[in-house]
Amino acid sequence: MAQPSLADLRREIDRIDTAMHDLLMERGTIIDTLIEVKKTIDSGSAFRPGREASMMRALAERHQGLLPFDTIESIWRVIISTFTYVQAPYAVHADISIGDAPMRDSVRFHFGFTVPYHTHANAPSVIEAVSKAAGDLGIFAASTPATATPWWSGLIGDNTPKIIARLPFVERPDHPAGLPVFVISKPLADAAVRDRVLYAAKVERWRGDITSALNADEITIEAVSEADGLAAILLSTPGSLEPKRLPALFSTLGLSMSDLHEIGSHANRFHLSQPD
Repeated sequence: MAQPSLADLRREIDRIDTAMHDLLMERGTIIDTLIEVKKTIDSGSAFRPGREASMMRALAERHQGLLPFDTIESIWRVIISTFTYVQAPYAVHADISIGDAPMRDSVRFHFGFTVPYHTHANAPSVIEAVSKAAGDLGIFAASTPATATPWWSGLIGDNTPKIIARLPFVERPDHPAGLPVFVISKPLADAAVRDRVLYAAKVERWRGDITSALNADEITIEAVSEADGLAAILLSTPGSLEPKRLPALFSTLGLSMSDLHEIGSHANRFHLSQPD
């Protein structure tokens, strides 16, 4: 078989590029119909974190070839987030108390440049902004210094925003926007995914060495804020774990738990293994 010429290869690339553009425009037409069917603009956020997590995992599992998965994930995140914005415009509010650059990288990688990005000096300001908007999102760094104010306490209550996702959906070493962040929105009753459930609690006689003791029950301590002899903690548990078991589990470790409140949930984290 004759080797294709450079001109032949370029024509093939042009054909593929045109086909991709056509498909994106076709996707837009379908979204336009979807808006009419769902009346999304009248019903708040179009964000569906469980579906998005599933889509990103499927992409990671089937991807192969020369193109880095970083590029694939970035392209799909822009497509998904922008079409979500087209369905129901929203903004992302970020707590930049840990610094603007890592939060900005996370927002632009996961939500693109069409979605407005607003920075806030602290968590209460983000929570207030999300509370007042129809479908806006807020993000916070998942890890918090032990002396910091527990931002998650602002999510306690029936009418407060809740955690609906943890980003990145696909975790791996050297992720270009790998800062772990939690995403909040007004509660998504019909779209929440409960692989992991998050709780705010207070614990007396806090010990930082208990994390490994909780691993058998797949419980993790996501963040801790200590003050006046109490530790405000952000807990992540399997969705199947009954919350009434938590005080008893902590009691076996010599810790007294109080003020336990569910404050959200998210999909399981997916770790992409790197080729040897």
